Amino acid sequence: MLRVNQLNLAPGHGDEKIKEKLLQTFRLKPEELLRFHIFKRSIDARKKPEIFYSYTIDFCVKNEKKLLQKYKGRLRLVTEAKYKAPKLGNVPLPSRPVIVGAGPAGLFCAYLLAMEGCRPIVLERGAAVEERVRDVEKFWKDGVLNPSSNVQFGEGGAGTFSDGKLNTMVKEQNGRNRFVLETFVKFGASESILYEQKPHIGTDVLITVVRNMRSKIIRLGGEVRFHSHVTEMEEEVTTDGAKKVIKSVIINGQEKLYTRILVLAIGHSARDTFHLLHRHGILMEPKAFAVGVRIEHPQKMIQVSQYGDKMADKLPPASYKLTHGLENGRGVYTFCMCPGGYVVNASSEEGRLAVNGMSYSARIGKNANSAVIVTVTPSDYGASGALSGIEFQQRLEERAYELGEGKIPVQRFDDFCANRPTTKLGKVIPQTKGEYRLANVRSLFMEELADSLQQGIFAMDKKIQGFARPDAVLSGVESRTSSPVRLVRDEHLESGTKGVYPCGEGAGYAGGITSAAMDGMKVAESILQITY
Repeated sequence: MLRVNQLNLAPGHGDEKIKEKLLQTFRLKPEELLRFHIFKRSIDARKKPEIFYSYTIDFCVKNEKKLLQKYKGRLRLVTEAKYKAPKLGNVPLPSRPVIVGAGPAGLFCAYLLAMEGCRPIVLERGAAVEERVRDVEKFWKDGVLNPSSNVQFGEGGAGTFSDGKLNTMVKEQNGRNRFVLETFVKFGASESILYEQKPHIGTDVLITVVRNMRSKIIRLGGEVRFHSHVTEMEEEVTTDGAKKVIKSVIINGQEKLYTRILVLAIGHSARDTFHLLHRHGILMEPKAFAVGVRIEHPQKMIQVSQYGDKMADKLPPASYKLTHGLENGRGVYTFCMCPGGYVVNASSEEGRLAVNGMSYSARIGKNANSAVIVTVTPSDYGASGALSGIEFQQRLEERAYELGEGKIPVQRFDDFCANRPTTKLGKVIPQTKGEYRLANVRSLFMEELADSLQQGIFAMDKKIQGFARPDAVLSGVESRTSSPVRLVRDEHLESGTKGVYPCGEGAGYAGGITSAAMDGMKVAESILQITY
């Protein structure tokens, strides 16, 4: 198969135009082109107002060698990496695997194990996605929180009520990334996620995808149990006395479930589970993460900045990704940018408030929003133990809850800079899921962090004009960007307790839907190769 990069076409074309471009570029007769598909597509807006869709196309022709030689330097020969899951070895697994958590890590781990006939049991403390949607909508409408079924907990994990973004910085050569995307398509996502530079599914579609994936796991012999909160675990010592081995978990303080294989795909917000694991000596360490605010601008402003006036209304909702290094050594960056999206109340604990961003698949909301966050390290939050980062997050969220009286606290950017409460909004009106309240969001942070956020936003204004506009709306607090701890594991992805496999974002080994799903796959691969 041959690959060509930077095959450019003007907006408004169809697949037939791609075919024509291939034929013209390489002087092919129609019968010589056997097949083609889009490998990657992005928008090239570097020379506004001339904007193109830039394609990477894979295609097959009758005389491949001849064409490759003729256009040496423009074409290259490629072999697409096809993911192959390892087969279950000759030694049967010591028990049915138990997977704690039905987020992307847990679901993809369960999916691979189920395909090999291992009959995994998935325990999810929250609700099935259908019930979860009703719980979340009720919370956004009347403020009544269900601590077990919310934006953080439930089938699909925290990413279900986000933008469903699938881009990842993870570079791997064995096809896991492609397998994740193809699996999402298989269960209901658009085929465009296979080639878009910044693929996303959208919360509304992701709900269907997750439900279909669960049904398939069950048809393959697996089991998915909701409202099943792991409240305790039991270990015993190996026969040689060398280390502990998992024996069972206790569900909802009552039911005992025996297992020799326990996958911890618990997500970054399962704070009570982190405490449970810490009590049982599961080795963990504090890690750096980031905190900050959500910032909202008119989506039209972002369109004009990225595409120019002439093309702003003719192209899909524009996104951005911005970073800035400060003199104090900290990094400020945008995260989880949601074109045409909403700022959502993402709380999961009574008396504490956190925000996140969410988009539906169409991304047609008036505002764009993104987290603007600054890195914090164990030295910032006075790490006196592995769980110190969790305590730091909780203190921030308690202040946010008090500041907004249970509603999302919001502030104009000019008021943030002046350290004064906002009393009147400008042209930018918050688009939120959950009620908001005007407040002084800056007061949530220690001064160095607040000043870093302010400097970062002004620096980003040099890249996107209007980013630091006085009436841009800031919401707080964005505190759940990643796990504040890392559960230590060995080269077999196993913790110090035999049979316990930490994985995904909560365990500190992923940073989004795709990377979490791939980490769940890696754990499944390790389990399939167990030899004891």
